[in-house]
Amino acid sequence: MLPALAHIESWIFDLDNCLYPSSTNLFELIDARMTEYVRRLVGCDFDRARAIQKSHFHQHGTTLAGLIASHNVDPHEFLAFVHDIDLARISADPKLVAAIDTLPGRKFVFTNGDADYAARVLDKLGLANLWDGMHDIHAMDYVPKPHPSAYAALCERQGIDPARALFAEDMARNLAPAKALGMTTVWVDNGSEQANHEHDPSFIDFHISDIGAWLTEITGDR
Repeated sequence: MLPALAHIESWIFDLDNCLYPSSTNLFELIDARMTEYVRRLVGCDFDRARAIQKSHFHQHGTTLAGLIASHNVDPHEFLAFVHDIDLARISADPKLVAAIDTLPGRKFVFTNGDADYAARVLDKLGLANLWDGMHDIHAMDYVPKPHPSAYAALCERQGIDPARALFAEDMARNLAPAKALGMTTVWVDNGSEQANHEHDPSFIDFHISDIGAWLTEITGDR
């Protein structure tokens, strides 16, 4: 193990565009489903629905949080609809599977998606049986990353000591609350559209482009 990470006992990973390449553009399918959900809910055309959807995302962190605030939507219904997508675009990366399996300590998935969708994705990636826990949008009470309450709830629920935890995420802004708690942070800058914004490098400890290659390197499993 890389000496700088020898103290880590809890490894926390975002899911989408982090445990698989953003080049697969899986979010494109989810994004389209969200727009369609808003279109049906509000009864408007596609362009108006997309504008509403993006407004909710930027103001509330997720489209779901905005729709709960503005329309009191059923989160289970919304998530089932938007995650009803074909996962053929993603596949297992043997290097990543082996690297995560090799990591010492406990491993967690921390996602603004829901557990059912995450389980499907992890199974497709060959990672289904490697986790000690998952913290999803339901566990966050629908207040998503980067709200600090999501991180505090994760640590409390799973008994995680932030000072001995590492969090890897493709959205740089989602790393700031983790760093504030004392976590070691990893920005997976792999081309995700959502990650392309200005950020303060002080809350990013490691800046990488490929999570599988980086984990293989730090564990010495070449």
